[in-house]
Amino acid sequence: MSKTLQAIRGMNDILPEQTPLWRYFEDSVARLLDGYGYRQIRMPIVEFTELFKRSIGEVTDIVEKEMYTFEDRNGDSLTLRPEGTAACVRAVLEHGLAGGGQTQKLWYIGPMFRHERPQKGRYRQFHQIGVEVFNIDGPDIDAELIVLTWRLWGLLGIRDALSLELNSLGTSAARAVYRDALVEYLTARADQLDEDSRRRLSSNPLRVLDSKVPETQALLADAPKLADYLDEESRSHFEGLKARLDAAGIPYVLNPKLVRGLDYYSKTVFEWVTDQLGAQGTVCAGGRYDGLVEQMGGKPTPGVGFAMGIERLVLLLETLDKVPAQIARQVDVYLCAFGEPAELAALTLAERLRDQLPGLRLQVNAGGGSFKSQLKKADKSGALYALVLGEDELARQVVGCKPLRDQGDQQSIAWEALAERLALCLEQA
Repeated sequence: MSKTLQAIRGMNDILPEQTPLWRYFEDSVARLLDGYGYRQIRMPIVEFTELFKRSIGEVTDIVEKEMYTFEDRNGDSLTLRPEGTAACVRAVLEHGLAGGGQTQKLWYIGPMFRHERPQKGRYRQFHQIGVEVFNIDGPDIDAELIVLTWRLWGLLGIRDALSLELNSLGTSAARAVYRDALVEYLTARADQLDEDSRRRLSSNPLRVLDSKVPETQALLADAPKLADYLDEESRSHFEGLKARLDAAGIPYVLNPKLVRGLDYYSKTVFEWVTDQLGAQGTVCAGGRYDGLVEQMGGKPTPGVGFAMGIERLVLLLETLDKVPAQIARQVDVYLCAFGEPAELAALTLAERLRDQLPGLRLQVNAGGGSFKSQLKKADKSGALYALVLGEDELARQVVGCKPLRDQGDQQSIAWEALAERLALCLEQA
């Protein structure tokens, strides 16, 4: 017997009953970003592997362990994108979007790919919405990105479940001095470090700060603090950001161990975290990457951005029971027709209703069936009302309107008054 075909582990189908909530979330974010003056960009999901080695860093876990990399027929090494910032910077450089100091406020949406151990809220194909800003170097734009996400949490009704963690990594020069001090401290205590931290000590020592091993965290209590090594420029930038968040009334927690997993960050880094999803608590994260464009071959260009995980935020909406009632309902009205003359009239009537009520979600019965079977389909569709059109209704130019979610009686409504009556009923529902 042949093996049953199924999806790759960690790469999930998003089924019809799930997609309405995804669309609600995505549409909410898109409308918000439009309102802040951001424009959408769409990049390929496959890039040359060198792009990610150069941007993310060859000694990061992503590049060393997690990327889906393969050789194509031309012998080129290609990679399914593990994150969006590098691809967006590549597109900005390739098309000259930030040339001459042009300001760009961009956003994108789509799947990313990392070969990780699948678990709830962490998948091998996952989806992100990312925002990137180029050629604005002050703390005002850092603050705008955080204020924007704060507003989104309010619109979605999940603000109370999220907290903001904030840190500054300083400039690359200041961070290099701190790195040397941290390495000296940890090297003297290497025998007390966990295996993963010992490996990072020679490749990416700042990631040791993010260790989840309790013994390593205890050891770090007396380690040098990054805040003590910040240069004046970074310190001033960070104070400016905090002042703006204070003015906007956005609470935050300073987390000196927040370093992020990508090499290109500098100055501001932040994460929105929740305690409602178990281990996968970060739902949105980002920061400033002023040196990345130059690192990838462009001219010095300030940059800042963030990415939010759609799977985790959708899961948070479900966990907190913040799914709007109308999202679960895909059909407002179900039109039943009995007999070919009624079916022909129903087609015309349905299109007229769609013209008169553009937002109406109207499903017309297909495949015939008895009165009982069609009403059963209408009920299963989740519609609020069933419209009934048979021989008698056709002769009188009326439609029977039967409530499906309350105890009201069926009413006969003239065709010319149907759109107005339906609009009123749906408004009150």
